[in-house]
Amino acid sequence: MTRRITRRAALGIAATTALAGCAGPPTAAPSSSTTTRVTTTPPVTTTTTTTTTTTRAPGSPAVEVVRATSGRPEVALTFHGAGPLEITRQVMALLAQHNAKITVFAVGTWLTDTPDGARMVRDGGHELGNHTWSHPDLESYQPAPMLTEIERCRDALSKVVGTPGTFFRQSQGQHATARELAAAGKAGYATALSYDVDSLDWTDPGAVAIRRATAAAEAGSVVSMHLGHPGTVQALPGILTDLANRGLTPVTATELLR
Repeated sequence: MTRRITRRAALGIAATTALAGCAGPPTAAPSSSTTTRVTTTPPVTTTTTTTTTTTRAPGSPAVEVVRATSGRPEVALTFHGAGPLEITRQVMALLAQHNAKITVFAVGTWLTDTPDGARMVRDGGHELGNHTWSHPDLESYQPAPMLTEIERCRDALSKVVGTPGTFFRQSQGQHATARELAAAGKAGYATALSYDVDSLDWTDPGAVAIRRATAAAEAGSVVSMHLGHPGTVQALPGILTDLANRGLTPVTATELLR
């Protein structure tokens, strides 16, 4: 990918709330402009290898992983973690019915406001990761507040579910920038997990459109989805059925990249 554009800018759609989806309006960045960013140089550390174990010194930049290349018939459904508890409960129930596992990238404010949602994810045998404290346009932040965004979510994860999570995911961008990778590494994360398939459920296009978008997933794909959107709940049974019909098993990101 040669351009980094927030999905809001790419599609020209403004979300109605900061936690409604990964393209929501950014929280005001301390000592920095909140202008939508476009970066023309992609991070050089992007990889599609299947391993999440890297030889790296403590605090060195994280490595971005986009998808797996093992060839195993598995996919990772990854969810932006925010929204009402009832929607989380519905998603967990559907996943249990289909024996599917997911990874939820929790937003820190959701962790503190709705801790039972994160615990529900954990108790269902799913995985949790770090999606920043307030889901801002992270790249617009100066280094210190950028690091704070990641560390606050890390600490909230540890407090609520007992682990900081294996993976970090940048907010408001499909791919991590070099600055974001550096901050994630300082916060203790070896891997920034991006994705190769966007379900576009954050735009609330309807269940049919969401299901159609996720049909692009193939063996090794990492799919971006969202808790907090009723359309996602409506689309999920069909998505899980479609994957099963194609011989693809939804697993956690750790399992996908083993």
